[in-house]
Amino acid sequence: MSQWLTLLQKEMLENWRNFKWIWVPITFILIGVQQPITDYYLPQIIDSLGEMPKGAVIKIPTPSAGEVLVQSLGQYTTIGVLIIVLSTMGIIAAERKSGVAAMILVKAVSYRSYLIAKWFGSLILMWFSFFIGYAATWYYTGILFKWVPAGDFFQSFFIYGLWLTVILTITVFFSAVLLSPGIAGFVSLAVIIVLSLVTSSLSHWLEWSPAQLGTYASEILLSKGISDYLLPTSLLAGLLLVILLVLSIVIFRKKELAT
Repeated sequence: MSQWLTLLQKEMLENWRNFKWIWVPITFILIGVQQPITDYYLPQIIDSLGEMPKGAVIKIPTPSAGEVLVQSLGQYTTIGVLIIVLSTMGIIAAERKSGVAAMILVKAVSYRSYLIAKWFGSLILMWFSFFIGYAATWYYTGILFKWVPAGDFFQSFFIYGLWLTVILTITVFFSAVLLSPGIAGFVSLAVIIVLSLVTSSLSHWLEWSPAQLGTYASEILLSKGISDYLLPTSLLAGLLLVILLVLSIVIFRKKELAT
C-alpha cells in the first residue's frame, strides 16, 4: 500500500508539473458555463447580428433548467471526452516510449501498483474537473433560469461521471497496450465513438450498455425518473472497469517483460 501511495503522489505531482491541474479544470468550467449563458442570451445574440427583414419576429422557446443541463452534458460528451482522452492517452505510453516506465519498474515496483496509481491519479483529476465544471453549469442555470433540485444534480453527476470513468479507463487501457500516445488516443476515440453510435442505433436492444448512462442521467434532469436499467447498466460498467484494468496490467506486464 505504501508503494502504491508513493506512486500516486508522484502521479499527482506530475499532473501538477504538466499543468493538468490548471488547464483541465478550467476547460471543464468553460464547457460548463457556455451552455446556460448561450441559451439565455441567444435572442440578443440573434438580434445583434442584424440583417433581418423588417417586422420579422423570431420566437425562441425558453428551455427549461433541466434541458439546459442536458445540453451541457452533451458538451461534455463531445469536448469533454476529447479533453479526457488527450490528457490521458500518454500517461503510460509516453513513459514506456521514453524509458521512464522501465526505470521505475526495475526498482521492485509492481506493474499493478504502477498502472493503478496512474489510473487513479487521472481519475481524481477527471472527477474533480467534472464536478466543478458541472457545478458551474448548475449554478449559472439556477441564476439565469431556474434551480434544478440538488438531488437531481448529484444523481446525474454521479451517473454521468461513471460513463466518463469508463471513457478514461478505455484510454488508460490503450495507453498501456500501445506504445504511441497518438495511436492510443486515436484508437480510444474510435472505440468510444463506435460504442456510442452502436448503442444509440440499437438502444432498445442495448439498454444495459454503459453508453446509456448519459441518457439515464438526462432522464433524471428531465423529470422522467430513474430508469429501471440504471442499476444493471452501472454494474456492467463497473465490471467493464475491472476487466479493462486487469487486462491492462496483464498485457502491459507481458510487453515490458518481452522488451
